[in-house]
Amino acid sequence: MLNKNVEKAMNDQIVAELFSSYLYLSMAAYLQSKSLEGMASWMRVQAQEEVVHAMKFYDYIIERGGQVRLGAIDQPEHDWASPLAVFEAGYAHELKVTARINALVDVAAENKDHASSIFLEWYVNEQVEEEASADAVVQKLRMFAESPQALYLLDKELGARAFTPPAASAT
Repeated sequence: MLNKNVEKAMNDQIVAELFSSYLYLSMAAYLQSKSLEGMASWMRVQAQEEVVHAMKFYDYIIERGGQVRLGAIDQPEHDWASPLAVFEAGYAHELKVTARINALVDVAAENKDHASSIFLEWYVNEQVEEEASADAVVQKLRMFAESPQALYLLDKELGARAFTPPAASAT
């Protein structure tokens, strides 16, 4: 049986993950409006991954005999000063998500919910990857700030990212 404190924290995290998806869709829309289709596509993949993250929590709560309680999703930002500002905001958001996941790990540990602690290890590792991925784009955008040609090439490179649904056993 899932500890009630852990259940509440995980339900809150479902909302946070769905907000993340909503935020990345908003970023994709902004980038699309600037004709940066590759960057927009990168953000759409990011949005899809966040839904997968939310559903992993959803399924885990149910598997452990808990009850999923969905909350309201806040409206995300919709306008940025530049593509760099979009990706800087995305990176900052991933840092916040990491802090939330770390807090969840603490809640599981405080409540001696060992199964949830093990489950959350996947998210801890995922956040290392998420932060590195977003930061890499930020660093490239900073490096290429004065080069429209490099921005064009980066847009093409980011457009090659594809969403790969997780295997059934990974969810």
